[in-house]
Amino acid sequence: MNSQALITEQAVYNATLIHRTDVTPELSVVRFRPDSGLIPEFLPGQFIKLGLPREEGVEPVQAGPGRPRSGPRLIRRAYSIASSPRQRDCVEIFVVRVEGGKLTPKLWVLDLGGRAWMDDKISGRFTLDPVPPHKDVVMVATGTGIAPFVSMLRTYHDQPRWRRAVLINGVRYAPDLGYREELEALARANPRVRYIPIVSRDPGDGAWTGLRGRVQVVLDPAVYESQVGAALDPDDCHVMLCGNPEMIDSVQAMLAQRGFRPHSSDQPGNIHFERYW
Repeated sequence: MNSQALITEQAVYNATLIHRTDVTPELSVVRFRPDSGLIPEFLPGQFIKLGLPREEGVEPVQAGPGRPRSGPRLIRRAYSIASSPRQRDCVEIFVVRVEGGKLTPKLWVLDLGGRAWMDDKISGRFTLDPVPPHKDVVMVATGTGIAPFVSMLRTYHDQPRWRRAVLINGVRYAPDLGYREELEALARANPRVRYIPIVSRDPGDGAWTGLRGRVQVVLDPAVYESQVGAALDPDDCHVMLCGNPEMIDSVQAMLAQRGFRPHSSDQPGNIHFERYW
């Protein structure tokens, strides 16, 4: 680690855990409120960095008059924001506990009222800016990669930035479908939104009666058209991929055979992606 990075990690705690909903023992929706009372302005799809101390039992160091902004060295990670930028008092993230990870096991034992570091900058280019508003937006997520799409839907469902929004949410087991009730209700209320969950490992004799397999199943032309009522056509659709890098690589290859192409600043295209590790 260079000296500049070390200086960056010398930070005070400036945010408080104010909400936690455990979706499963390994998945949780959490909200942090900054001490300033307002999070920075951002666009749906962007991410923020959170941090906790590397050392166990390190107490927060508060800044004040005549006191330097210093504190414990931090473990920092970037998380896509699930909340809408219309909600400025806190930031919501969807987190998976990584066994053996450096940050999430610490986050899992943080009680309400617990303190953390929150970056004062929000970053990222995984937004709807490159997508024309008259196109279909096909959002493909695995696991917690659904977070930026939740932010987009929460923000634009009543003032659409799309002709049609299709959210395909792939998980291993049905209980892993974070935000399922909210998204089902949104799709029922808004004919321009389609929510398609799919599970890959749920037992066949379980309660799940929906689609089974990986997200690629839904992207099969016949299945997609039966679920959406429209074709997955590169002339009409922009596809946004977020989650497992293997999924992103596989879906990109599948779509390339149908005329889709990755987007870049130099070569505009209709595939946009955010890798989660």
